[in-house]
Amino acid sequence: MSTSLKVLFFDTKSYDKDSFQEALSNYSGIEIEYTKSDLDPRTAALAEGFGAVCAFVSSNVGAQTIEILHQKGIRLILMRCAGFNNVDLETARKYDIRVMRVPGYSPEAVAEHAMALALAANRRLHKAYNKVRENDFSLSGLMGFNFFEKTAGIIGTGKIGAAMCRICRGFGMKVLAYDVYENPSLKDFVEYVSLDKLLSDSDVISLHCPLMDSTYHLINIDTIRQMKDGVILVNTSRGALVKTDDLIEGIRMHKFAGVGLDVYEEETNNVFEDRSDEILEHSTTARLLSFPNVMITSHQGFFTREALNAIAETTLQNALDYNAGLASANDVK
Repeated sequence: MSTSLKVLFFDTKSYDKDSFQEALSNYSGIEIEYTKSDLDPRTAALAEGFGAVCAFVSSNVGAQTIEILHQKGIRLILMRCAGFNNVDLETARKYDIRVMRVPGYSPEAVAEHAMALALAANRRLHKAYNKVRENDFSLSGLMGFNFFEKTAGIIGTGKIGAAMCRICRGFGMKVLAYDVYENPSLKDFVEYVSLDKLLSDSDVISLHCPLMDSTYHLINIDTIRQMKDGVILVNTSRGALVKTDDLIEGIRMHKFAGVGLDVYEEETNNVFEDRSDEILEHSTTARLLSFPNVMITSHQGFFTREALNAIAETTLQNALDYNAGLASANDVK
């Protein structure tokens, strides 16, 4: 019979603790302690006496961190997210440390937020809100365009990208997609095309692909120049899919009608919490905020009750499967 598994939960926010504690009653054999510290080489030693750690996509789970976790007896790293490019898998394999993730928690949550960003950037909702608060009801600077009968280009058609395709179809848009693997569930209404064609033909482009060597800075000055003038670009996936300096250059070239970002290159899990005004002033994200057609949110695409519940339940089930010695589709190879 397996013994209880003690998990140290790094970078705890109040909503993390609430969702995990609520789900924990259904997963006997798992004990969790929470810390506000994020996981990195400086904090990894806190894991002494535990069997597993729970980390997030912005945690530093590189070679040095894993070396320390191994020294402290950690055998399992639970990623409470889909992304794992921040994990040194080679070092984890070296020490036979198992890595598990949450590949899909609420694709609709992220896709709905992506469309919300596209709509807000298009109709200048953030600017309109501020104008009305100042008792300015003029329509100057607020003109957008209809999404109906326009072309949406979806880059990446996994669960989230597929959900975005369905939303765009509901708006009456033509849907183009680019992916290494075609999603058969979309065959009736999505046309798979080359990346070049998607960039040149789309009125709205939404990124839903993982961050890998092949997708790093996928959006750069060359791919931006291929886009239509007046395009809307949305990124709810990973910040480094977009080369920020080139995006700023594209905005200054008046290439974009609007840009909606929920992720950004210099992002950490706590975004700009505890950063000085000086750092904020000189950050590329702060430079993006200076443009009136850019809408930025604080990595909240996943942030729905349904998504948080799914993250907690899948992560705890991963812990149970590990403790029972069971293989899982959520293992990161």
